[in-house]
Amino acid sequence: MAYDLWYWPGIQGRGEFVRLALEGAGIAYRDRAREDGAEAMLDDMEARGALRPFAPPYLALDGTAIAQVANILMYLGERHDLAPSAMAGRLRLNQLQLTIADMVAEVHNVHHPVATGAYYADQKPEAARAAAQFREERMPKFLSHFEAALTAQEGDWLIDHRWSYGDTSLFQLVEGLRYMFPQRMAALEPRYPALIALHDRVAELPGIRAYLKSERRLPFNEDGIFRHYPELDAA
Repeated sequence: MAYDLWYWPGIQGRGEFVRLALEGAGIAYRDRAREDGAEAMLDDMEARGALRPFAPPYLALDGTAIAQVANILMYLGERHDLAPSAMAGRLRLNQLQLTIADMVAEVHNVHHPVATGAYYADQKPEAARAAAQFREERMPKFLSHFEAALTAQEGDWLIDHRWSYGDTSLFQLVEGLRYMFPQRMAALEPRYPALIALHDRVAELPGIRAYLKSERRLPFNEDGIFRHYPELDAA
């Protein structure tokens, strides 16, 4: 039976971190809001009553809805062998996934530093200040942490000697930052050879390679989390 993945149609957003794990592992799923529309997703959430997810993405199967990216990936990791078998490794992987989620939240706050519900055009001066601080301080801090996690391993992957959902998430993080800050990433990438090598290995996984060539992989755009505003980028 295929999972139902519910997320906003038209953007990669946070749902893409889930899609990449599903695609990489060849796990059957339906991208329901892309098939049936956003209103169908809102109706599905409403029908779940007090147990409804706070926000998409969420994964549904047999009447159960699992929300929050790290929580969804932890579930998929344990059910579909996309995580280490030992408890210490699973906790370490979830910890790193939560750190990725922290960085993604800060990415969004760069172009919406004042109010999520306000337009970027209404907070451009504040966004410029947020972007400068993010480029200069936060990006190196996060990326150095992931580089250290990778170099601490003996194998080619984030945890153990096979790929996990953490690897596909780091791939998406690099992809998004390259789109959002092409100048800054060009300057920073030589500092993080292990992270960039991991990105390239993930891109060559058969399931990921096929997905990236398909129409299912939507392009980045200025409605998603990673948005390219040239005025916010600098080396």
